[in-house]
Amino acid sequence: MSRAEHPSRRTVLAAAVCAAVVSGTGPAAADTSTATATAADSDAVPAPTPTVDNHAWTTYADWCRGTDQGTRAVPGPRPGLVIGTARGSADYTDPHTGRTASWEYATWTSPVHRLSAPATETIASWNADTPAGTWIRIELRGTYTDGTDTPWYVMGRWAAGDQDIKRTSVDDQKDGKSAVWTDTFAIDDPTTGLRLASYRLRLTLYRKPGTKLTPTVWRLGAMGSDVPDRFTVPASVPGLAQELIVPRYSQEIHTGQYPEYDNGGEAWCSPTSSQMIIEYWGGRLTPEQLAWVDPSYADPQVDNAARFTYDYQYQGCGNWPFNAAYAATYQDLQGVVTRLGSLTDLETLIAAGIPAITSQSFLSGELTGAGYGTAGHLMTVIGFTADGDVIANDPNSPSDPAVRRVYKRREFENIWLRTKRYNASGKVSSGTGGVCYLYFPARPTACQRTALAAVGVR
Repeated sequence: MSRAEHPSRRTVLAAAVCAAVVSGTGPAAADTSTATATAADSDAVPAPTPTVDNHAWTTYADWCRGTDQGTRAVPGPRPGLVIGTARGSADYTDPHTGRTASWEYATWTSPVHRLSAPATETIASWNADTPAGTWIRIELRGTYTDGTDTPWYVMGRWAAGDQDIKRTSVDDQKDGKSAVWTDTFAIDDPTTGLRLASYRLRLTLYRKPGTKLTPTVWRLGAMGSDVPDRFTVPASVPGLAQELIVPRYSQEIHTGQYPEYDNGGEAWCSPTSSQMIIEYWGGRLTPEQLAWVDPSYADPQVDNAARFTYDYQYQGCGNWPFNAAYAATYQDLQGVVTRLGSLTDLETLIAAGIPAITSQSFLSGELTGAGYGTAGHLMTVIGFTADGDVIANDPNSPSDPAVRRVYKRREFENIWLRTKRYNASGKVSSGTGGVCYLYFPARPTACQRTALAAVGVR
């Protein structure tokens, strides 16, 4: 299970996607699965008020529309942003090693994005390649609904490796109206009505001075949301019976391994879930990449995922954008953090062959068959039974074969989508409000693009 999340972290039927596609939509759809989702009657259900806005810059035209200071847009099958001519150099003292080094840098600032759902919370996502000797910084600056601006908030200092800098979130960022809690920008008091109306993102790309090295950023975006406070959510109607064949990995078999990464495998639900879906899409590591792992350890790729998702400030592997960014270090994969509105949204994705990683908190009696309670846990949703129950690869299992679980639909939907809950002490605590990670191909099929668009991701 993951580290306890900070208290500030936080349904309408969607049209069925690719109704003709019954199996084979992902790289490993179960032979016996059948899609049975039906479209909702648009005349019977009014359009809902949007609560989530997920926007990203990904195309060559997107990169050209931003304001560059030394960066260059690169066209091609996967357009990106690189250092063209460095605009200066700056010293950076790594707070986790104490080492100071000089770095050349270039910056890119996005156009202003006005949120369709003025947000109480915003989470950035990025996909990048950072060769040794390079790293990136991601910042957000927004405008509140009262017309004032936030400061530039650091949403992450990130590198795929851990030799040049230690990837890190940044604590103690606040302005009296909002703050950043690890990976999440949050309005201090949503009951005042204050919201984030718009934002810009700024990328700073760093490299060792005097080299031609450069990071390449393929995707940059953010998910803003204003999910209403709720202890329960409306029940969705089952609409799909399908299971994707996703590798099964247990975090528990790694207990005690590499305790420098959040005390070892017992807390590795997030990277373990990430690794399952990465390998579903064909992502593999070479023996050379895994050579650092003790050869006596099973599933060494899980140890690798823990090391390279670890946030040295948070002191855990559960930083949501760091997991999505890790997934995108595998060839031809994208990763984003978003919120979904119902299990129908997950059915839409599963029908197109896209599994999802969901974040939830619950007491031991709230999820039948789990056998544990948690203040924050990630698991992988891989399908639905004929009765509509959720099929999940739950890494909090004693062995790899035991990872596949079936959880009651109504219980799972409520613990995942609620924003308020009672904790083990009987006090009100927070829920994640439908947070999930989505990993999918850099060049999705038409069916996959349709499914992602249906849940607000492009």
